[in-house]
Amino acid sequence: MRRIPLAVISVSLVLATVGSVSPAVAARYCLRGSHWGYPGNCQFSTLQQCRAAASGTSSYCGINPRHAFARQQRGRE
Repeated sequence: MRRIPLAVISVSLVLATVGSVSPAVAARYCLRGSHWGYPGNCQFSTLQQCRAAASGTSSYCGINPRHAFARQQRGRE
């Protein structure tokens, strides 16, 4: 019997949870890494969610550039 790595299970659960969140919630964080491209997988509303998905992989988390730019634009008004 083949065992599924804990990291794969963790990422799957996090993505299923995030996918069930209302789209009205701002995606503030992106999962980044060599296979995600730019800006990455930007569906995380909290840094904890993103870090849980990145756990055990070579990925890391960063602020969603769209979210950061929107905050910057609101500050200019």
